[in-house]
Order: sequence, then C-alpha cells, then structure tokens
Amino acid sequence: MTVQDVRAFNRFYTNVIGALDYSRQLYAPYTLTESRVLYELAHSPRTDAADLRTELSLDAGYLSRILNKFEQDGLIERTTSHRDPRRRRVTLTARGRETAALLAERADESVGALLATVPSADRPRLTEAMRTVRTLLSDGRPPRREDVLLREPGPGDLGWIVARNAALYAAEYGFNADYEALVARIVADFAEDHDPHLERVWIAELDGRPVGCVMCVRDDAPATARLRLLLVEPEARGLGIGDRLVSAVVDFARGVGYRDLVLWTNDVLTAARRVYQRHGFVLAAEKPHRSFGKDLNGQDWRLELTGTRE
Repeated sequence: MTVQDVRAFNRFYTNVIGALDYSRQLYAPYTLTESRVLYELAHSPRTDAADLRTELSLDAGYLSRILNKFEQDGLIERTTSHRDPRRRRVTLTARGRETAALLAERADESVGALLATVPSADRPRLTEAMRTVRTLLSDGRPPRREDVLLREPGPGDLGWIVARNAALYAAEYGFNADYEALVARIVADFAEDHDPHLERVWIAELDGRPVGCVMCVRDDAPATARLRLLLVEPEARGLGIGDRLVSAVVDFARGVGYRDLVLWTNDVLTAARRVYQRHGFVLAAEKPHRSFGKDLNGQDWRLELTGTRE
C-alpha cells in the first residue's frame, strides 16, 4: 500500500460522506459539528462543557458559541455543577432530545439508503472490511472506554437484549428458561407501550456490535423509575461500561424529574451490585426466593434522586 492508495480512499470516502451529509441537508438547520455536539449530549453521561470540549477536541470559544446557540433555541439548559462549581453542567431539554432524535433518524435513513445499494450477500464483507480498517489504524491497541458508544436501540437490538440475557445468565449463573421468559416480557412491554420522554433503553456498542444494555422504565410507585436488565458482555468488561450505563440511567431519571430510582437484583450478581453501590444505591430490602431453577436471595436497591444532583 502507498500514500496514494490511502489518499485515493480518503477522496472516495469523503465524496460518499459528503453526498450523505450535504446534498440532502442531513443536519439542517445545524452544522455537522453542532449535530455532533447534540449527539454527545444525547448519548454520553459526561455532560460538563469541559468534558464535551475534550471529547470532541473543540476550541473552548467555538464550543461556547455552539452552546449559546442551543440555549437560544431552547435545546439545552446550563447549570453550575454541584460537584465542582467551576464547571458548567449541560443537559438537553425535551425539545433538545426531540431535535437530537430527529437528526439521528435522518442519519439512519441516509445510511440505510446507502446500504440498500449493497447486495445483502456483500454486507458482512463490508462490515468486516470496515472493522479491519479501524483495527489496523488503531495500532493494535486494546479497546478503551472512549471506543464504547452508548446509543438508542436499532432494529434487532431488543431481540439481542433477550437473547444475550438468556445466554449469559444461563452460562454464568445456571438460570433456566424462566429467566428468558421474564426478560422477553419486560422487553415486549417496553416495545409495545412506553413513553419516550420518561423511559429509555441504552445499547453499548463497541466496534459496531452491541456489548451491553440497560433500561429505565416507570415503576408503579409515584415519581419512581426502575433500572432493568443491566448487562455487559464478558469480552467488554473492564472498560467501565456498566458504570456508564448506570450513569446514563441516573442522569436521565433525574433529568426528567423522577424522585427515586429503584432496581431488583440477586446477591449472586456481585459485580453489578458494586456498580450500584458506587452510584449511591442503598439496599432497601432482601428476601430469599426460588426462581429460574435456583435458590436465590433477591434484593431491592433504591437511590434518592432529589437533593443529589451533581
């Protein structure tokens, strides 16, 4: 391979991306950079302005102008961080979340149209080629926390949540098909009837494939959200994905006005319990039970969201 080979590929790929982004005014009325900032605000639990600047390698003045525009458009709110008064916490408003979702939908449609021109039989080869480029140009380094993307579920992802929960819990804890049935009901209930302003699912993606998930749904108790189905694939553990997923749920639940966040788990899930404890969850009750073919000790954990803003 020569320098000219790489430059030729860059010109080709830039033309493809340019056609997607500009001829169809994909991000209008925002620029590509503005849309990327919106995307990070919608998907990353790190919402301080300083974190955004570092994540996107943006000039402080440029980012400030973007955030000023977003604030004027009613897309964001800026407050002083309770954790560090020198920092400014940035959160999306309901209008901001709707705008980010619209831009993401346009992007999905545009890329989908491009992929529609590729025969189905060739798509696995294309995926592998893209993964190869990313791997070779990353100097063979192992995955980092920054390589993990938190995103909303796409087609097939809800089915993936059911399949991976069933397979992993069977392999690691010996749970039987009753657990798969429970997960299937939880996911089906969300898919059939949920309020997108108050309930969400996050998929953790690494190298183009899902490696983790979590849900935030309304609980029966007033002003209470429930965290459900936290999962991280074994090969992706150690990257802080569980912490990021729980942080996303906590920030979302607090941002939309829930007063409490609760969850139910079993004491055999020691790694997950450590994550919950790091985020301030407190054990509220526990009770032995027999479920999923096992004798277990069920636990209810609670996090009070009021008065704990960062």
